[in-house]
Amino acid sequence: MKLTDLSIGEEGFVEKLEAKDTVRRRLLDIGLVEGTRVKVMRRSPLGDPTLYLIRGTMIALRKEEAQFINIIIKEENENGIN
Repeated sequence: MKLTDLSIGEEGFVEKLEAKDTVRRRLLDIGLVEGTRVKVMRRSPLGDPTLYLIRGTMIALRKEEAQFINIIIKEENENGIN
């Protein structure tokens, strides 16, 4: 699943970055490494960019960047994450 597939309020964990070169470097620099939790906070009125909560910081990413981020969804239960 791609980060762009998540709806507002949904969250997941970075599984893999498919970006190359400067885009990959930017995503790594903002902390998007395997296992990082990402939550969709809001989208602009025209749908791009989208605001994400990443490592306690709100970061706006355009679809052209977010499409390179593979996400996995993990359900939480009363004992923690499954």
